Amino acid sequence: MKKPASSSSIKDPASSIDAELPLRVVFTGHVDHGKSTLIGRILYDTDSLPEGKIEMVKKACEAEGMEFEFAFVLDALLEEQSQNITIDTTEIRFKTEQRKYIIIDAPGHKEFLKNMITGASRADAAVLVIAANEGVREQSRRHAYLLSLLGIRQLIVVVNKMDLADFSEERFNEIAEQYQKFLGELGLEARVFVPASAKSGENVASRSKKMKWHRGPTVLEALDLLAPQSADPDLPLRFCVQDVYRFDERRIIAGRIETGKLKVGDEVVFSPTNKTSKVNSIEGWPEKANREVIAGDSVGITLSEQIFVERGYVGSHQTETPIEANRVHADVFWIVREPMRVGHLYDLRLGTQEVKCEIASIDSVMDSSTLESSSDRRDRLERNEVGRLTIQTRSPLVLDNHDRIPNLGRFVIVDDGDICGGGTIFGGVYTDRTVAKSKNIFWTEGKITAQDRAALTRHRGAVVWFTGLSGAGKSTIAQALERELFARGMHTYVLDGDNIRHGLNSNLGFSPEDRVENIRRVSEVAKLMADSGVIAITAFISPYRMDRRRAREIALEGNAEFVEVFVDAPLEVCEARDPKNLYKKARAGEIREFTGIDAPYEPPEDADIIVRTDRETVNESAATILEGLLPRLRPERGDE
Repeated sequence: MKKPASSSSIKDPASSIDAELPLRVVFTGHVDHGKSTLIGRILYDTDSLPEGKIEMVKKACEAEGMEFEFAFVLDALLEEQSQNITIDTTEIRFKTEQRKYIIIDAPGHKEFLKNMITGASRADAAVLVIAANEGVREQSRRHAYLLSLLGIRQLIVVVNKMDLADFSEERFNEIAEQYQKFLGELGLEARVFVPASAKSGENVASRSKKMKWHRGPTVLEALDLLAPQSADPDLPLRFCVQDVYRFDERRIIAGRIETGKLKVGDEVVFSPTNKTSKVNSIEGWPEKANREVIAGDSVGITLSEQIFVERGYVGSHQTETPIEANRVHADVFWIVREPMRVGHLYDLRLGTQEVKCEIASIDSVMDSSTLESSSDRRDRLERNEVGRLTIQTRSPLVLDNHDRIPNLGRFVIVDDGDICGGGTIFGGVYTDRTVAKSKNIFWTEGKITAQDRAALTRHRGAVVWFTGLSGAGKSTIAQALERELFARGMHTYVLDGDNIRHGLNSNLGFSPEDRVENIRRVSEVAKLMADSGVIAITAFISPYRMDRRRAREIALEGNAEFVEVFVDAPLEVCEARDPKNLYKKARAGEIREFTGIDAPYEPPEDADIIVRTDRETVNESAATILEGLLPRLRPERGDE
């Protein structure tokens, strides 16, 4: 077979198509469906193997008394064949006359599906391999679901081993029709189905004479038809900090530009602390680097103002910041035998961040191979199920929605050092974090850490944010909770709405603008109290969701726990109680813009804790809150 005129990127990485970013393609398929053979054949047909590799593999096969197969090219030492499964996720570079490629080899065996989560998550397109003799299998469907979960929309399906189906057009059409139907249920559509025999090279680089009925492209032609990858430099800046080093009195912040661009002079805000500084220099070795770096670059920078930054922080431009949250919604694919359990503590890894988390609720479950779905509340997620979850983290998490910036919208769940699942984030709300403050004001870091305070008090600082209509019982229950916590020896204090307006916010009225400023000030005070180790309980109507989200972000900037408590009572109940005759005055027109009457109240869509005071006593509501709150106040092991 005549090989196409192309050269190896391994042999000559500096040559040819310099300006174009390589297309990252994940290859996956059911075990023994010929994925590794297809990759080996592509590398051979594009002359992308190191000199002498084929001869070396042939000699190894001969020594082992095995017939040579192109799958062995991928292994070199034949370790894969000892288990007859692909073990590692590997990246292999090659190029055609049209463009450069990176193959991400994601395994097909269930036990190694976790490698696919990390491999496929970096891909721009996917090649799914199905053997003609076996057809669509369970893993074929699961892989498609996982790719849809990760947002990979460019798919090529290779129906391999056509030689074992006598190159039958009927068999090919049968598989293509069946799999296309399944993909359609996922909202996916394969760009093309290619009948092939990777073993003999049929329809890989050259058209097959045994399948003249196929009028579509070969595998390589199909790859070349894929759209170029989206330009990560055009997305908002996300600089994930890996470490901070000291050289010659300089603090160099090292990390990777995941998306966007960064240049000297840019003002960068670091989440989750929301502290800003300008880029003073972009470091390079042995000389200074360019004055601008883009997505994909690993760099070191220095700042004009030496603010505290550590591993896990994310740098962005002030106008397009990520989301800060300690409560997120995600779709999670669970891959290990031990089920995921509500309430169990896991590690969540996202970018360079690693935080403790627990599953707050499993809202719905889908079987990834049958697509059967159930919305019944469950307390566990079984292997190979996909759950729509609410996840509570023990410390701030910096993230993006997966459909906006995939790099910070996907994560893995780890238990006892093992990756157990992967997921994507949705439904997060972006807030405006631009602030108008003097450039001459600098944050002073204290010498006593939150861990030091928690070790002394035996609890973490926190903001417990009560929200609800006037008359719902916020202040009454807040005081009851304060007594319960105080009786346990905890440092706590209630910030009551009326009390705050006697002093700090006495100059504010009840217009929408003043309400926003009222909540902002209280949020900042509560953050400082939580930073001092106190459990700050706030009792405010706080009618707007966006204000409460911002209150959460402000608390998280101080690395404080934030717990939203919805004190839920129907308007008619609150109006019947009317302890201060405010509803009566509002109905009479004596009070304008009163929440619930002529001003809106936006109830929480996802409160951490809900108490219903039209059905519960004060003590019952306080007990409900304590049940959900106390576990989150416990110090981490390293804090004690």
